[in-house]
Amino acid sequence: MDEKKIEEELKKIWDEIPVSHSDIEKKACWEEFQAKTFAVKKPKFKVWRYVAAASVLLFMLIGTGIYFNRSPLQDNFYLASNVIENTSLKTQTVYLPDSSRVRLSSHSTITYSNNFENNRKIILEGEAYFKVIKDKKHPFQVFCNQTTTTVLGTSFTVKEYNKKEVSVELYEGSVQMNVKDQNKKWILKPGEKFIYENNIAEVSLFNRFTDFDNEKLSVVSDYIIANYGYKMAIPQEYNNQRITVRINKKEDLKTIVQLISEMYNLKFEINEELKQITFR
Repeated sequence: MDEKKIEEELKKIWDEIPVSHSDIEKKACWEEFQAKTFAVKKPKFKVWRYVAAASVLLFMLIGTGIYFNRSPLQDNFYLASNVIENTSLKTQTVYLPDSSRVRLSSHSTITYSNNFENNRKIILEGEAYFKVIKDKKHPFQVFCNQTTTTVLGTSFTVKEYNKKEVSVELYEGSVQMNVKDQNKKWILKPGEKFIYENNIAEVSLFNRFTDFDNEKLSVVSDYIIANYGYKMAIPQEYNNQRITVRINKKEDLKTIVQLISEMYNLKFEINEELKQITFR
C-alpha cells in the first residue's frame, strides 16, 4: 500500500469518528495531524512509520473524543481527581478545601479540581445546598447543565431535574446567573428563585423561612428532627413552652440551638455520635 493510500485510509477512519463538535474544528485537527505525519517524504517506504502514524491517530482520536464529547463547562474539570458522590439516602455534609460547606443531597455528585482554593469551580449533578466562604479574589462558581452560578460569599441551593431543568434558590447574599450562549445575566436577591428549562430562564419568589407563631417548643423539636436528623431533649417543664420565631430554612443547626438556649436561658450539649441535642 502506497503512502497516498495509507493517508486516505487514515482520513476515512478520522471522518467516521462521531463527535459533538463543529466540523471546522474537527477538520483543523485532521490537518494538523496530516501535516505532521505526511509532510516529510522519505526516500524509502518504511512500514513502521505508518504503524506509528496509526498509533498517533488512535491516540488523537481518543483525546479528541474526550475533548469533543465533554461539556464546555467541564474544561477545567475533566482531569480533576476530586469527585464526591452521595450514594446514601440521607443528605451528606461536605467541607471543601476553602472551608465552604456543601449539603449534598441523596444520589448527587460534585466534582472540583485539585487547586480548588485558587480555582473555586464545581460541577454539580443532582442537588446541593452551598454555604460559601467569602473570597473576593476567587469567585465561587457552580456549573449545572447549561447554567453557571457565580458568588463571592452566600448560601443557596442548586437543583437539577432530569438533566433538563435547573433551579437556584438564594437564601443569603447575592449570586449572578449565566446561561451558556446567552449574553444576559441575572442577579438574584435573597428570596428569589432562578429557573432554567427548555432554553427559557425566569426569576420568581420563594419562601425561604419557616415561621413558628406561638407554637410549643416541641414543634420546633419535631422540625429539627425532620430537617437535621437530630433529636432534642428538653427539660419536662419546657415541653409546653411557647415560641414565636422565624428560621431560615437552610440555617445552621448550631445557630438555631444557640437561639433557643438564649431565649430560655438554657445550656446545651450536642452529641454528634448520637445526633442528639440536650438542653439543661
